[in-house]
Amino acid sequence: MRKFTAALSLLLLAALALPAQAAEVAVLDWRRALMQTDAAQRSMSDLESRIGSQQRQAQALDQELSQLQQRASSLTDSERQEANRKASELNRLVGEIMQAQQEAEQRFLSDAESRLEQAVEQVIARHGIDVLVEPQGVLHANQDLPDLTGEVTQILNSLF
Repeated sequence: MRKFTAALSLLLLAALALPAQAAEVAVLDWRRALMQTDAAQRSMSDLESRIGSQQRQAQALDQELSQLQQRASSLTDSERQEANRKASELNRLVGEIMQAQQEAEQRFLSDAESRLEQAVEQVIARHGIDVLVEPQGVLHANQDLPDLTGEVTQILNSLF
C-alpha cells in the first residue's frame, strides 16, 4: 500500500510539474469583418443611392443654417422663423437618414448571421482556437494575439 501511495504521489507531483498548456487565443472584430465584405459594400452603396438625395438636402440645409447663425444678431423675425423651420427640417432629415442606415445595417446583419457563424467555425477549426475574443474585450495580453478578422472577411466574401 505504501508503494502504491508513493507511486500515486510521484505521479501527481510529475503532473503538477508539467507546464500548463496555454489555450489558443485569438481576436475577431466580427462587425468589421462583416462590414468589409463585398456584400456589405454593395448594401451600403444601395443605401447611398436610396438616401443620397436626402443627405444632399440635409447638407444644404446645414450650410444655410450655418450662414444664418453667423449673422444671428441681425436676423429679422421672419428670417428667424425661416431658420427655425430649416432647423426642424434638418432634424427630421437627419432622423430619417439615421433610421434608414440603422435599418439597412440591421437587415444586413441578420441576413449575414448564419454566414458569419459558418466563417467563424471554419477559422476556429483551421487555427485550433480555444478562445475567441473581441478586440474591445482584451484588457491585457503579454503578446499580440492573432487577429482573424481579415480571414473571416475573406471567407464571408466567398459565402455571399
